[in-house]
Amino acid sequence: MTDFISLFDPISIVLITIGGILIGMGVHFIPVGGAPAAMAQATGVGTGTVQLAAGAGLTGLISAGFMYHMLGNDGLTNIELIQVMVSGAVGAMIMIAVTMFIGQLVYVYCVGVPPVSAKVDKDPITGDIQDIYVSKGTEGHGIPTVSFVSGVIGGLLGGTGGSLIYAILMNAGYPESIRSIAGPSPEIVALAGIFSAGVFYVNAVVASYNIGGTIEGFHDPKFKRVPKAIICCLIASLLCAAIAVPIMGGLI
Repeated sequence: MTDFISLFDPISIVLITIGGILIGMGVHFIPVGGAPAAMAQATGVGTGTVQLAAGAGLTGLISAGFMYHMLGNDGLTNIELIQVMVSGAVGAMIMIAVTMFIGQLVYVYCVGVPPVSAKVDKDPITGDIQDIYVSKGTEGHGIPTVSFVSGVIGGLLGGTGGSLIYAILMNAGYPESIRSIAGPSPEIVALAGIFSAGVFYVNAVVASYNIGGTIEGFHDPKFKRVPKAIICCLIASLLCAAIAVPIMGGLI
């Protein structure tokens, strides 16, 4: 019988914690406008922080899971682990980019507002003047270039963190000693997916509370709150990892 103490693999716990921190940081990059943005009165996508971040993250998990099971029936090498993480990152980036692009089409061609930020007078990337185009009584509207780029970076960080968590949990539940050409059992795959999604949601909610409403991206003054989020996500992810890793290891 496996010693319960030996199930607390410190390396796995540390890597999962790092993945959770990446998720929390990524949420702060995603331009979230909430209900005001849905009425074109704030910059960003018109939905909540958790919904938007988790949507991108879960898409990344699906991409990472596909890549893992294409490569990992006999275990992952370091290069293959990087491939899994890149796959997850690209999946999340595509999802958030498409969401922002379709939202932008609605803002510009249906609502009829220019994509401008009220947080800065000029777009930090393009240098375009914005303040003269902001409607009175609003916090900006649409998704300006800086917010779009920030959102893609957020997808990169969130997808990387989520795919790292999934790969590490799969490694804990399907170690080298029991690997076969048949691959991991459905129970291991399902539980790793559930835990990965759970850790993602926990960190997305923590980051959402830290943001406290809407955020435009890395140029938003609220972005300065990231250090607090890192500390909170570190603690939350560490607790999640301390629960998930022994359970996955106990399936052996």
